[in-house]
Amino acid sequence: MRVRVCVIPLAFVILMWAPGCTRTGAGPWVLTSPTGGVKLEVSLSDASPALQYRVLRVEGDEEKEVVASSPLGLVRDDADFSSRLELIDEGKPTRVTVEYELVHGKCSRVRKEAVERVLAFRAASEARLDLVLRVFDDGVAFRYVFPEKDTSQHVVQQELTGFKIPEGSVGYLLPFDPPGQYTPAYEAYFRPEVPVGTPAPTPSGWGFPALFRIAGQAGWVLLTEADLDSSYCGSRLASEAPGGLYRLRFPDAEEGQGVGEVEPRHSLPWQTPWRVIVVGSHPGVIVESTLVTDLSRPGTVQETGWIRPGRVAWSWWSDQESPKLFERQLPFIDLASEMGWEFVLVDANWDEMGEGAVEKLVEYGRGKGVGILLWYNSGGPHNVVTEKPRDRMYDPTVREKEMSWLERVGVKGIKVDFFQSDKQAIVRLYEDILQDAARHRLMVNFHGCTLPRGWTRTYPHLMSMEAVRGAESYIFDPEYPEKAPWHNAVLPFTRNAVGPMDYTPVTFSDNRYPHLTSLGHELALSVVFESGWIHLADSAASYRSQPVEVREFLSSLPAAWDETRYLAGFPGESIVLARRRGDRWFVAGINGGNDAASMEIDLGSLGLGGKQGILITDTEDARLAARGVAVPQDGTLRIELKPRGGFVWSLTERE
Repeated sequence: MRVRVCVIPLAFVILMWAPGCTRTGAGPWVLTSPTGGVKLEVSLSDASPALQYRVLRVEGDEEKEVVASSPLGLVRDDADFSSRLELIDEGKPTRVTVEYELVHGKCSRVRKEAVERVLAFRAASEARLDLVLRVFDDGVAFRYVFPEKDTSQHVVQQELTGFKIPEGSVGYLLPFDPPGQYTPAYEAYFRPEVPVGTPAPTPSGWGFPALFRIAGQAGWVLLTEADLDSSYCGSRLASEAPGGLYRLRFPDAEEGQGVGEVEPRHSLPWQTPWRVIVVGSHPGVIVESTLVTDLSRPGTVQETGWIRPGRVAWSWWSDQESPKLFERQLPFIDLASEMGWEFVLVDANWDEMGEGAVEKLVEYGRGKGVGILLWYNSGGPHNVVTEKPRDRMYDPTVREKEMSWLERVGVKGIKVDFFQSDKQAIVRLYEDILQDAARHRLMVNFHGCTLPRGWTRTYPHLMSMEAVRGAESYIFDPEYPEKAPWHNAVLPFTRNAVGPMDYTPVTFSDNRYPHLTSLGHELALSVVFESGWIHLADSAASYRSQPVEVREFLSSLPAAWDETRYLAGFPGESIVLARRRGDRWFVAGINGGNDAASMEIDLGSLGLGGKQGILITDTEDARLAARGVAVPQDGTLRIELKPRGGFVWSLTERE
């Protein structure tokens, strides 16, 4: 991600803040992003809901509506903030600078500008609501704040927030999982080119993020939320969207085996998560955006030297029985050591290895320079999954004892699985695990889990989250091989756009259901997908059998990036990204289609003309081949991609 410092002419700032620039009373109140490309309008009326907003993308003198007039407001058990609202303070637009560093993610340092305004309202019950608005050059966000002080519990019974997408637009939408033994877990396939207003396939609705291509070439919009904490539940979109109005909804009562309340409750002061609308003229803006972490709380871990992004060898994909057997873990530790990878993950049922086995693995790994990560079941009464160990992460006292032991024996991190709910009680469990893990210097990966909502900024030791149908589906899903090429090419624009994604990539060999993607496609996923821990899922024999250049590439592959650039692609068709770590660039692309693709990729903006790199591509006989290729002086790389193929190219800025 490029860091842009925008200088706004003083005359513009004075004009923007000048008396009379925005109307008082019922509005509309207009906020424009620092460089003028995005506009948010909010108005108040006597109708119900009383508050409405819309979002426009500005190109020169032309304004293009990307979110039409949509409702705001909510209903609390003691106050109705949807109608009969009185404006008590319209605030003033103020400039906000967001500046922070990330241990891992699309980029390592972020500095962005936004314009913020707080509109304060009084309900008929005299209760107060502040509507906080913020406009960036890549989107808008708003949240509801209850600023009064009251130690009693209040309940949000309904949130009226909606997003009206203009008629004729199409969506790339994720059907939300109905409650079940392993669901919800955000592991459905995105639906392509869904006409706006189409109902979801089940009453459970559509999940975040929701991507839309706006009609009339008006641009692209991605809907999601950020800065969720244990005072609220995770939200999504309702199943019905009449006229293109997608309304927010709360979890299903049956989620998590019925554990926990659906409606969030808390004392005052209180605030909701940010409702986030990423806006761009092309889909690359969505891919590069850091809006979700921009809007999240600053990091809570003061000293982060123990937090280590890295590559992880993982035995479970190629041998599901291996976590139970001490001897079958040793080859993966040896592999990680040979490849220079930082960790080995010992997955479900490792507690069957016997007493003292973990300590021996840690010691063996320490001698090889490899850290050990362990899997846990999150249950608890919220799931009935029997994989072990379970009931060690749910109860605070038991969790403290377990984490103390993990820290003492030298385990570096944990993978916690099977949450099956977005209710407030389970959001609290996520945060409790993260907070306790930080005290014991344990890194965390969540599986069977909710969507990233900016927690990797707040809790930098959260290395990754699943919330995706990943490579394990080659074991469970007979449809996966056929769907995977398109699926992989849509994920950078949707799921991975909002946070790290533990897909478990780079499976060269076949499992139960054979691949249709090429070896080049599989290798490219290591760069195309972003995750603070990259779980390289194939067997030791498979990786050792690859050409030396492929092994060298995987040995040098970073798990954290200083910069990310979108170079080409379209959701479901293809994607080409360039990511930088230090002075080295990694360029990778995949073809999501069943036909060969010829691509011209503009690398001019990277300033790498004439630099030499190693290009790895598919061959005619379905192998991988590497050759030295220099960036043309005009900065244009011309490459042929096989059907469902891919490539990687690693190069340095230095001569």
